[in-house]
Amino acid sequence: MPLLKAFATILIKPVAILLTMALSAAVVVLVALMFGYQIIGSELPDIEKLNETKLSVPMEVFSADGKLIASYGEQRRRPVTYEQLPPQMVQAFLAAEDDRFFEHPGVDWQGLARSVYGLATTGEKRQGGSTITMQLTRNLLLSNEKTYERKLKEILLSLRIEKQMSKEQILTLYLNKIFLGHRAYGVGAAADVYYGKTVDELTLAEIAMIASLPKSPSTVNPISNPKSAKQRRGYVLSRMQELGLITESEKITAADQPITAKKQPVLTDLDAGYVAEMIRADMITQFGEGVYESGIKVYASIDSRQQTAANEAVRYGLREYNLRHGYRGPEAKMQLPDDDGLAGSGSVPNWDDVLREYPDIADLRAGLVTEASYDSASVYLEGGQTVRLTPDAVRWARRYEDENKRGPAPGGVSEVLTPGDVVRVRNDRAAGWQLSQRPSTQAALAAIDPQTGAIRALVGGYSFFDSKFNRAVQSIRQPGSGFKPFLYSAALENGFNAASIINDAPVVFENIRMEKTWRPQNYSGRNYGPTRLREALVNSRNLVSIRILQAIGIDKTRNFVEKFGFDKDKLARDMSLSLGNAALTPLQMSVAFGVFANGGFKVDPYLVDRIEDHAGNTLFTVGDLVMCDNCPEKPPKPTTLKPDDIPAKQFEPKPRYAPRVISAQNAYIMTSILQDVASRGTGKKTRALGRNDIAGKTGTTNDQIDAWFNGFNSRLVATAWMGFDKAEPMGNKEFGSAAALPIWLEYMKVALAGVPDSTMAEPQGIVNARIDKETGLLANAGTANSTLEIFQANQLPERSQEVSQSIGTSAPTDENFDDLLF
Repeated sequence: MPLLKAFATILIKPVAILLTMALSAAVVVLVALMFGYQIIGSELPDIEKLNETKLSVPMEVFSADGKLIASYGEQRRRPVTYEQLPPQMVQAFLAAEDDRFFEHPGVDWQGLARSVYGLATTGEKRQGGSTITMQLTRNLLLSNEKTYERKLKEILLSLRIEKQMSKEQILTLYLNKIFLGHRAYGVGAAADVYYGKTVDELTLAEIAMIASLPKSPSTVNPISNPKSAKQRRGYVLSRMQELGLITESEKITAADQPITAKKQPVLTDLDAGYVAEMIRADMITQFGEGVYESGIKVYASIDSRQQTAANEAVRYGLREYNLRHGYRGPEAKMQLPDDDGLAGSGSVPNWDDVLREYPDIADLRAGLVTEASYDSASVYLEGGQTVRLTPDAVRWARRYEDENKRGPAPGGVSEVLTPGDVVRVRNDRAAGWQLSQRPSTQAALAAIDPQTGAIRALVGGYSFFDSKFNRAVQSIRQPGSGFKPFLYSAALENGFNAASIINDAPVVFENIRMEKTWRPQNYSGRNYGPTRLREALVNSRNLVSIRILQAIGIDKTRNFVEKFGFDKDKLARDMSLSLGNAALTPLQMSVAFGVFANGGFKVDPYLVDRIEDHAGNTLFTVGDLVMCDNCPEKPPKPTTLKPDDIPAKQFEPKPRYAPRVISAQNAYIMTSILQDVASRGTGKKTRALGRNDIAGKTGTTNDQIDAWFNGFNSRLVATAWMGFDKAEPMGNKEFGSAAALPIWLEYMKVALAGVPDSTMAEPQGIVNARIDKETGLLANAGTANSTLEIFQANQLPERSQEVSQSIGTSAPTDENFDDLLF
């Protein structure tokens, strides 16, 4: 017993010393924390910022019917709510980062102690040092500097946060904010970036892989370093099994899964690159560069079905031009290995390297010809696919010589293709793989609803990713005869009617000082004598148009046609205006023809239908359109709220106004004439639609440099254009009816499918009367050669009226001929 007492006395003394030291240390730590809190507390950032935290969500652009067009932003995010998180996702992150998350007050003292002990004894930092709350605090409120002061702030802020936010709120914010590599912020984005899935579609192996990323998202990454990533995934699965969250069998099965992660592109539902770029630029103007991280959703006015039809129509028209003008040869020629085959050592990777220099252009894929015979050719596509081209696939490929000449038809495939050729192929749904080529010309289409101004489809070229130049709104070209309807509308406003007789006869303009003579002609080279105004436009008579402009006057005509939305400064100041010498875009032409389609009102086009913030609050929506004869002189400007204005302000859309620019009677008569153009004139190919409500006008400039078709009914207006970007002739037969009208038709076949005929209602003040076809005068009861014509009630011709021979027969005087010449 004495020995035992002595031993106890000896043992108690150091224990007491240790307890005293521990208590003293605890007091020191407590005093330090209190002292630190007093000194640092006033410097801590306001944790209310956490409640105000807005995730940097990309701006997204959608069609009117909700199809994703584009996503803009350096950080890819897909925010999820706590209820949307799969339980295994939560468990995996807690197992990997903070298994006592739901137990500690924001700082895991046990884990922190283990981390400090491990660091002191092994020199290695182990799991448990930093809680999820501390990581969130550091990422959102503090810097990443490694100092004791920053660590103390991190601890103090974490304790505060835990008092003001629930565990679920903290975890949700963390899982939406954390960086997980490859521009993915948050688990929703990571699921999309690595697997192309939503979080609820992930497997256990995929969940564990994502949960393994916070430690080192850029290096221990399934794309950048799959070997290290697999090891880290195994650690997460082991931790889940140790904590009883999954079974041993589940762990083994998931750990054996191969690494399937690969960087997924931002997948869109609708190809509308030109539309997306127009909206992106507009949003930058509205909101500034911060819009890329604002999470706003922009809904365009375009209809996905019509937009897809417009894409295909433009590409169809350009491919058809290629077929008409022949094969220009391969894009490049390569030296193939001696064996010329896929089995050649190292040949496939080399071929892929070659083809990467020739990115896809919409549906046109680059391929390398590896074999060619009389009967077929083998074409290798990037990624290992080989396709076979038959004689039918190359039969069109007569050698291009110039825009008007091709070589003879090929006798076999090998006459067109040789091994080493880099060519373009496309997979036709009906005919299979076909030889193709990059389009040499370009085309555009713009379609609007004339009753609202909504742009329903817009295409600026064959492929936005091949050429960003948007020809629908940036290509300023001459409209040719497509401009004549606006001149004829001016004529109706200035004493002419649809039955007015104008002499289709030669006219000469001479400029003595400049020694220039202009002798304009009809395209046919023929003159048709006295011609009714309706028939002149139906047959696009150049000489009649010149005489009409001469009769009205250039300045008066320019002032009138400006009402259709044209910039007067871009309209010719001479007689060439009568033949379409103006600088206009396809969208401007659609807007102008919309004045006829809606009964005389100038409607401004719009592309953005509404804008919502990330929470679904309305920042902008297009106001109702009011068509008015006497619109306000200063209509209210549309307003757009900033995301920060919500919910402090309530958005209220302002009405839009469409002023009347021509009379309803003028619009009705012009539409009637243009319906004749479409049914029996230069636009008669439109009869393929089988409709009775189509009106339109072709346009072709000198030397077939620009080809147009502008067509409409009362619900939809569309303009199609084709030409070279650098203005040059397309070929002798490339008129508006041959080059542009087929594009318009392909689009309208889809856009108007199932839509009932929409004919403009006859306005008051319109009279239908029978006239003599030869004289344009009111027909008598016995007139044999007569037809019905439409007039404004105050413009009925007299039966006794003689045909005026003065209209268009006078030549310019010496005082004004300088203004009349080109």
